[in-house]
Amino acid sequence: MMAETIAVIDIGKTNAKVVLVDGESFRELAVRTMKNGVVDAPPYPHFDTERLWAFILESLRALHAERTIDRISVATHGATAALVDKDGGLALPVLDYEHAGPQELSAEYEALRPAFAETGTPKLPVGLNAGMQLYWQSRRFPEAFAKVAAILMYAQYWSFRLTGVLAGEVTSLGCHADLWEPANHRYSTLVTRQGWQRLMPSLRKASDVLGAVRADVAAVTGLHRETPVHCGIHDSNASLLPYVLTTPSPYAVVSTGTWVVLMAMGATPKELDEHRDTLVNVNALGDPVPSARFMGGRAFSLLGGSNALVGDTAIANVLASQAMILPSIPGDSGPYPGQEARWTIDRGQLGEDEAQVAIAFHLALMSATCLSLIGADGPSIVEGPFAANVPYLAMLKAATGRDVFVGESATGTSIGAACLAVENVPKPRLRQVEESLPEAAVAYIQKWRDLADN
Repeated sequence: MMAETIAVIDIGKTNAKVVLVDGESFRELAVRTMKNGVVDAPPYPHFDTERLWAFILESLRALHAERTIDRISVATHGATAALVDKDGGLALPVLDYEHAGPQELSAEYEALRPAFAETGTPKLPVGLNAGMQLYWQSRRFPEAFAKVAAILMYAQYWSFRLTGVLAGEVTSLGCHADLWEPANHRYSTLVTRQGWQRLMPSLRKASDVLGAVRADVAAVTGLHRETPVHCGIHDSNASLLPYVLTTPSPYAVVSTGTWVVLMAMGATPKELDEHRDTLVNVNALGDPVPSARFMGGRAFSLLGGSNALVGDTAIANVLASQAMILPSIPGDSGPYPGQEARWTIDRGQLGEDEAQVAIAFHLALMSATCLSLIGADGPSIVEGPFAANVPYLAMLKAATGRDVFVGESATGTSIGAACLAVENVPKPRLRQVEESLPEAAVAYIQKWRDLADN
């Protein structure tokens, strides 16, 4: 019997993908990608959901023509909710979480939001708390908000577009949203006191089949009318899922993309610091996971980063000169909020290879700081684009003093989301990082920490 083929709809902040995954080998068979974008137009900057929908349908059509799609799974970025009206349309556009509008009501919201100890949600800038988004939308656009029939987190919005079935799911509700109590497995007091619980659909597991694709979706894509669609999952939790299902703790997964999200399974108990972008995520089994994050992929892009190979000479030169980038880029997220980024030497004095090493070292030291803040123990498993960056991996190993592995899949999110659609998940394929840094790395790490902390 031929293994089933799973189509994963993977919507990140920067890129959207539809990926075919073999359900037996868990290898990616094909991928279609488009740049994700924001429509900067009234009533506020919002995601171009119709452009994404057209991309999804066309990708499913083209990929299904190459190889029969048996199942569909969805993973998306967090901090995003869709407000659906009684007819299944959007009562308001899907707000871009980087829009600062919700902060207009920051003082009001602060008086209402649950305590960090209750939700594991830190107070975040712009619209990164989904609860703040909802509060702002309800106050600024009361007539439109009154037409909301269901609040859907982003992954479940796309599952709804495919099936017509409404659902709630905890990995997205528990993603720095102020909407969920991870320890108590229930909606937060914000949801109940604002009267939003009546708008929250029934909770389903991320792996649950919501239903088959709608008839019009099947007609446009050529998919079989019975093709099942799974509920869906928050993208960083998708990267974590194969390990949750197969790997004894302790370990940490470092999911890299626009955001670097670090999640510690079996962590050493530690009081999290809500002011340093630590938080509690909720994994696909409903369990709380100490986590931290920073916009590492965005920093990599802003700094002109590259994963191109660099030589040992460039690494030695950076260590010898102690050329460093100090946090933070961007300045409003991560473990050093509010600090202004700076180079310790003029970047123009560095060759391109040396500059790339310094960028990689900065991102690795930021990652190591995050892992320390959440009590991570055991090996670090790096997923996503940074898994191809050798100086990053070597510095992460040096800075944590623990083994580092990389996932051999091109993207942890797609493989993780595919795990929702199968019964037997194989242990992920990992490669241990053997590269090490010279002894001079010890002094470099200490100096970076001293400068960053002062």
